Amino acid sequence: MNKKHTIDLDFDRQHIWHPYTSMTQPLEVYPVTHTQGNKIYLATGECLIDGMASWWSAIHGYGHPALKAAMHQQIDTMSHVMFGGITHQPAIELCKKLVAITPESLQKVFLADSGSVSVEVAIKMALQYWLSQGITTKQKLMTPLKGYHGDTFAAMSVCDPVNSMHSLYSGFLPEHVFVPAPVSQFGELFDDNEAEQLEHYFKLHHQQVAAFIIEPIVQNAGGMNFYHPDYLKAVRRLCDEYDVLLICDEIATGFGRTGKMFAVEHSDIEPDIMCIGKALTGGTMTLSATLTTDKIAIGISEGEAGVLMHGPTFMGNPLACAVACASIDVLLQQNWSMQITQLNQALASLNKCAELEQVKNVRTLGAIGVVELACEVDVAKIQAYFISQNVWIRPFGKLIYLMPPYISTAEDINILSDAIYNAIANNQY
Repeated sequence: MNKKHTIDLDFDRQHIWHPYTSMTQPLEVYPVTHTQGNKIYLATGECLIDGMASWWSAIHGYGHPALKAAMHQQIDTMSHVMFGGITHQPAIELCKKLVAITPESLQKVFLADSGSVSVEVAIKMALQYWLSQGITTKQKLMTPLKGYHGDTFAAMSVCDPVNSMHSLYSGFLPEHVFVPAPVSQFGELFDDNEAEQLEHYFKLHHQQVAAFIIEPIVQNAGGMNFYHPDYLKAVRRLCDEYDVLLICDEIATGFGRTGKMFAVEHSDIEPDIMCIGKALTGGTMTLSATLTTDKIAIGISEGEAGVLMHGPTFMGNPLACAVACASIDVLLQQNWSMQITQLNQALASLNKCAELEQVKNVRTLGAIGVVELACEVDVAKIQAYFISQNVWIRPFGKLIYLMPPYISTAEDINILSDAIYNAIANNQY
């Protein structure tokens, strides 16, 4: 069958709104017929090596037999049931696994349906905790510039207010306390002045701040900033000293992406609240979780409301929980740490981009590789070039980056790296 006639691109262009895309001058979309392994197949015949893992979620690639089997088995018995007043084994098994692999103090699990919603839940947990303690002044969050936590309103309010995609909503969002972005880089020396500067903000604002929210070690969509673990250690220490909760957003960094199961392990700290998503189901379904300590959960439960005021319709979706269990099992049963080490070694092939005058910086950490340019890329132009090179890479701003599936080979990474180098060298951006 000729599959190129089965995808109605005219209807798509007229009626379907894609992420961060204009309806009057839309970016071109490429019709996908199927995926397998770390490959994306287009209706026009191209087979693309995936460098994005579908926005960092498909860590095992596509069509993994264990994940498919888990979904097939679960859908035959129960694809969904409300979680209010009901429980089921897939949710119980998933939460057992999450409690086992996350920091020891995180004992309570709230299941939600997207990463952004898990951040909303975390913020509500922090605010409601202090209210339950009879403290009404802690109504703000503190967070570094260059951060990104999602596209819903509370999540947007703690994204970088100037340089993020959400600056348009200034004036509509709650106003929080922003501190300078981490400067000391991963693998380099830590500047103690950063800790002193942080403490200045804690001294000024701790009475109004419920929680400090941060992406541990890697600030992702806000600029792919790989910062020093001692910065996060300083944040933890100051949160303890000034009675502020710590929320770590591990949505992008969790499940091995930085070389640790969770990025907080680089700093040997434990947050009060942690958000996970993206790779949780291996890129098959939308699911997230917000984990917290007994102290926070019991504090909220003993407060005036007595309950956490949140309950998504698809909370604890059995189908998503079943495949998440399978994804975690696949990760734990293989030598994922060695996979990440090998990917990191392969990503060193990006270093050749540093010789190009248009390139400001090249950096890698775990299974993440970033080429930062001196100017913003033309997404439409460079995307078309990448398709011609049979790779799928989607840059943003000044950054061309790779977050490939863990099953990617060194040869795959070399092809992806060559495509980036040639795009820059030949001014295809």
